[in-house]
Amino acid sequence: MSGARISALATLRGQIERIETAAVVHPHHRVALGHSEADAVLKGGLARAAIHEVFCEGRQGTAATGFVMGLAGRVSAQRPLLWVRQDFSELEAGALSMSGLAELGLDPRRLVMVRAADVESALRSSADALACDALGAVVLELWGDVRQFDLVASRKLTLAAQSSGVTGLMLRMAAQPLPSTAETRWMLRAAHSPPGAAWDAWGAPRFDAELLRNRHGQCGRWIMEWNCDECQFSEPSTYSQPVAAAPAYRPDPAVLQRVG
Repeated sequence: MSGARISALATLRGQIERIETAAVVHPHHRVALGHSEADAVLKGGLARAAIHEVFCEGRQGTAATGFVMGLAGRVSAQRPLLWVRQDFSELEAGALSMSGLAELGLDPRRLVMVRAADVESALRSSADALACDALGAVVLELWGDVRQFDLVASRKLTLAAQSSGVTGLMLRMAAQPLPSTAETRWMLRAAHSPPGAAWDAWGAPRFDAELLRNRHGQCGRWIMEWNCDECQFSEPSTYSQPVAAAPAYRPDPAVLQRVG
């Protein structure tokens, strides 16, 4: 084996070792999501300076987008958020709504949008953005199975996140999970919202969040409700249903039984 290959192999082994020991290097850089069970499984919350993957079916794209926005809001710590979208993703899922972002309790003025013409441009832009420590989080949204995002590309994003301390969130719609260096991997589905007040017919946003992979702990599945006022997730709220009073004109059932 030539000296160049030996040097390249040693470099690659060193990079893998740094990735695998990321939890030791950043033992306390976690942010609580607000959902007690999920935070307990995550050892205190979502790890910063790491990559996290969120997968969903194509028809669940809206729910997954809302969930990723919530995660980004938690980890960005009021710093700017960069969202990189593949052009094809916008054609399939539609444009992001700034008013929707505000309704979730997040500030749309902190969001910077980048539209990439292809997957290569999206990966390149995300890697450059993750190296900038002025950002709070970087979201990379890709549609479908893309051969360009392989284990090498995943390592590059993870190393950039570790060096800067910026958290990377990957939104993968209509795609199958592949080997990666992601800290966590989620599968997102929409959950039924609870009934709200008369003036709030939509209710609080709820997500059926399944943690498929956790590099340093167990996995699980929870219904996570987003609190728009406190900008955090929580356990599902319980809503007592009102009991309708019996109509005044209806006879007493006991009287009917005696008459019969």
